Amino acid sequence: MIDEVHALLRAEQSRLVAVFEDYDQGGRFRPAQWERSTLGGGRACVLEGGHVFERAGVNVSLIHGERVPQTIVQTFPHTDGLPYAATGISMVLHPRNPYAPAMHANFRFFSVPGLDWWFGGGCDLTPMYGFADDAAHFHRTLRDWCDRHPGASYEEWKAACDEYFTIPHRGEMRGVGGVFFDRISEEGPGGFGRCRALVADGLATIGPAYLPILDRRCRMPYGPRERNWQLARRGRYVEFNLVYDRGTRFGLQTRGNIEAILMSMPPLARWGFELIPEPGSPESAVAELLQPRDWAGPRLPRGPVAGQESVETGRM
Repeated sequence: MIDEVHALLRAEQSRLVAVFEDYDQGGRFRPAQWERSTLGGGRACVLEGGHVFERAGVNVSLIHGERVPQTIVQTFPHTDGLPYAATGISMVLHPRNPYAPAMHANFRFFSVPGLDWWFGGGCDLTPMYGFADDAAHFHRTLRDWCDRHPGASYEEWKAACDEYFTIPHRGEMRGVGGVFFDRISEEGPGGFGRCRALVADGLATIGPAYLPILDRRCRMPYGPRERNWQLARRGRYVEFNLVYDRGTRFGLQTRGNIEAILMSMPPLARWGFELIPEPGSPESAVAELLQPRDWAGPRLPRGPVAGQESVETGRM
């Protein structure tokens, strides 16, 4: 099973790299293979200094070990002390334009041979400025993906994402959330195939969920004020990834490729003392987005126009 999932993820890595390169119209991903004799290896693909993306990365790994890392044991105690194998794809896109949100997604497969296997993953959006229609489009697209699969629950996965991507010491979410699931597994005939199809469809949903938002934002004019605010908000992104993110801790605990593990970091960020935006300013509006909220709204009746939405922009 793990070889089949790894082949899917490698194919999706190549497809997504081509999609993002075509969208950037200038930047190119640099591939880098890595191997560890007692761990496994992977391929990191990173774009830096593009027209649209200041940094973008799409990484795939296939690893194994004699003992399940503690960051996994904390969630799945029955795996403690057992050997494991895992493969995953992780991507982060940090646009150059401050009005364009960052996007993160990962899908993974974890196996404890002879005992258990499961898929995990998710996708989330991190805006620097407050655009309600961007969050609504993102969430509706993800909900449509979940609704296509009986094994998925948008409402449960959204709640899990809201909880996971919270920065406790700031009292706010990292962004507007998305979906997040720790475990999808189905025993019996066809169970693995249905789980695999759900993940493959999730990877196919990344473009429709994110690229229309970039279409609206990546050509908006901006200046030093917006850039400084973007760098400050990126600081919050870094805080979450280094302090709370389980994927980062898993990579460090397995002694993987440090460059690939920290690819998720924005290329530039800043911190300041008591950076509080002026009430009523565009910068202050993002705070309204950083708490759990029903972005997708009521489901529309099925029909030829179900799921269609306006692309009209509107600053909160």
